[in-house]
Amino acid sequence: MGKNNKKTITTQNPNFNSSSSHQNQNQNQNQQQLDILSTLDDFTSKENWDKFFTLRGSGDSFEWYAEWTHLKPPLLSLLAGDSPEKLKILVPGCGNSRLSEHLYDAGFHDITNVDFSKVVISDMLRRNVRDRPSMRWRVMDITDMQFSDASFDIILDKGGLDALMEPEFGSKLGNQYLSEVKRVLKPGGKFICLTLAESHVLGLLFPKFRFGWEITLDCIPQKPSSKPSLNTFMVVAVKEDSCSVGQIVSSFDHSLICNSEQARGLSTALEAENEIRRGCVNDSDIVYSLEDLKLGAKGDLKELIPGRRALVTLGGEGDSFFRYRAVVLDAKEQSLPFTYHCGIFLVPKTRAQEWLFFSEEGQWMVVESSKAARLIMILLDSSHANVSLEEIQKDLSPLVKSLEPEKLDSEAQIPFMMAGDGIKHRNVVHQVISKYTGPIIVEDVMYENVDGHLATISTSKEPLFRRLVFRRSEGLVQSEALLIGEPSQVHDGEIESKKPTSNLKSKKREKHKADQSAINDVSNSKKVDHSFLVSAYHTGIVAGFTLVQSYFESVTSRGGKVETVVIGLGAGLLPMFLHSCMDVLHVEVVELDPVVLTLAKEYFGFSEDEHLKVHIADGIQFLRNRVSSTPQTVADTDRHEKTIGNVESTLQNGTSVVQKLDIIIVDVDSSDSSSGISCPAPDFLEDNFFATVKNVLSDQGLFVINLVSRSPSMKKMVISRMKAVFSHLYSLQLEQDVNEVIFAVNSTTFVVDNISESFVELDKFLKFENPERSQGIVNTATKIKCLK
Repeated sequence: MGKNNKKTITTQNPNFNSSSSHQNQNQNQNQQQLDILSTLDDFTSKENWDKFFTLRGSGDSFEWYAEWTHLKPPLLSLLAGDSPEKLKILVPGCGNSRLSEHLYDAGFHDITNVDFSKVVISDMLRRNVRDRPSMRWRVMDITDMQFSDASFDIILDKGGLDALMEPEFGSKLGNQYLSEVKRVLKPGGKFICLTLAESHVLGLLFPKFRFGWEITLDCIPQKPSSKPSLNTFMVVAVKEDSCSVGQIVSSFDHSLICNSEQARGLSTALEAENEIRRGCVNDSDIVYSLEDLKLGAKGDLKELIPGRRALVTLGGEGDSFFRYRAVVLDAKEQSLPFTYHCGIFLVPKTRAQEWLFFSEEGQWMVVESSKAARLIMILLDSSHANVSLEEIQKDLSPLVKSLEPEKLDSEAQIPFMMAGDGIKHRNVVHQVISKYTGPIIVEDVMYENVDGHLATISTSKEPLFRRLVFRRSEGLVQSEALLIGEPSQVHDGEIESKKPTSNLKSKKREKHKADQSAINDVSNSKKVDHSFLVSAYHTGIVAGFTLVQSYFESVTSRGGKVETVVIGLGAGLLPMFLHSCMDVLHVEVVELDPVVLTLAKEYFGFSEDEHLKVHIADGIQFLRNRVSSTPQTVADTDRHEKTIGNVESTLQNGTSVVQKLDIIIVDVDSSDSSSGISCPAPDFLEDNFFATVKNVLSDQGLFVINLVSRSPSMKKMVISRMKAVFSHLYSLQLEQDVNEVIFAVNSTTFVVDNISESFVELDKFLKFENPERSQGIVNTATKIKCLK
């Protein structure tokens, strides 16, 4: 019984509230009641119970819940099929209730009563030793009972579990007690729990007896005259041999529950648990406890079952310092031998919602790359934020040991792996919170390893990069730029140490500190290189212009500009590259978030001019507005054609003109990547958006989407939708990257046969001071494939 219900205790003992005509006696009784009530501050305290039973006296029983007259019919009905003399009954937390005495007098003599109060056990033994000699009384903690496994046929709890479930102390004691109940009960035995059925009690009781137990729930009938403030319920859990899971059967009329709050809580808990149990039967994503798995909820844990996957909660009160969400995955069958029989994969909080770790499809990819026969993926959360990796491993080790399958090699170790970012040093330059995208960080980083092509471009052995990161999808770097301009204290990536070091460890520490100090000092002295695209997918987007290079020539031959719209500014790196290295383009950028524009200008060197403009607007609505542009006269349109060359002028009597776009690039992230797509946002993948793009795109225009997804099924869905609108699709799958750039050519007749040869023509539109920088774009263009 929780402390919240101390004022609603049902007391059927007439002496508890008795009065006397004598004032002194009345005062004494009132003081005794106050003293007794003071002991009810903590139902888990042995000292409080000793005091309570001392004040109550040995001859005065106290019934917290229903009395024998109410309990007799349902209890005797439950015990009816068995011979009374053969049933071994345990009554934990017996107190001074007369329940055991009534059972004994009904013919059930093999009864063991336990309580951790020596006072009450002594009193009860003296009270029953002559009249009920076969009944046993023992001082014992019910959360750690000294009985052998499978010792009892019946365990009859009257308020014991409720008393342990103090809301202030959590479920630790209740969990330990129910584990003991399950241990000492025989197969086929019954756990009969008389409870007020509060939500926090049922929240422990129902899951604890979910697998391998048959549960019924009934309400103890009360006389109308008694009018209890709370009803007493009887939960019966029968221990089965199998690990099956079934619905909790409840046959009483819920409208008869006198307390409406109690009725609502009970109904909610019952419906929620039965919903989970239905999910278990249907094999949906149910979160199991470690005890459930040990009982065989998902098969024998010691065996490897290819393709088995189970969500599990590890740790908690009494088991470890922290609780963990985990996924146990037994690798699917493969031809090559596994490197590890079992592995632990830690996923930091910042990456836990990424599709790769959040979705089942992504998790199987991690299993395959881990080379482990069984992978236990641990999804860390905010409770682990200030804990070191060493502490996490130490806390987890005993927990995951019980999930380890049997192994042939007794010396085999369980390795800990972690999803990392490969960053050697990091310096946070700026932080801001946007109402649209949440926390945004500008940071300068130095990587542990640098791409080979980048090494040939950069003048430093350890180049520095500036990144724009949206915290809502931290695994997806929004923008990344190369910083140029050598600081005086850094020479080819080596930093001079002023003090000699005495040993290797000291040298490493000094080197690390010096490197970090250098990054902090030189960030402001460097500038962004706008002529180099760090992001491979940006390079891929430019390489895709090969598909419409002949159109570039036709437009420029008329003295026009290739009208380009980029939806999604990021740090402004792609628009700045297009503007500085391809002067044939007129670039408009659409960005919803003004904070992002400010960051691009202040920290990434972004700037606007007559051929590079930014619109703070919704990208989809921006294109729709182009479709429904303001009506113009024929004379106005003729003048516009002479300067632009890409305006469709099917005008009659002043009808509206749509200034067509030649290139539309969508590069916006999604606020929710759990669906399997991190980029673009879902609205940019709808059929009506693709239709809008087709309407505003010139006849030989190019539509580009940066698609970020690890899910083959989601990629297939996107491509299928685009094929229904556009005649020709091309794809660029970047190696060792989740980005796939999809190109749609609006022309119904024009198709590029040899992309690599066509790039030679596009190359003349690229303006590089260093010709070597075009080589990366050339190499990328050869990887573009036509989607049939």
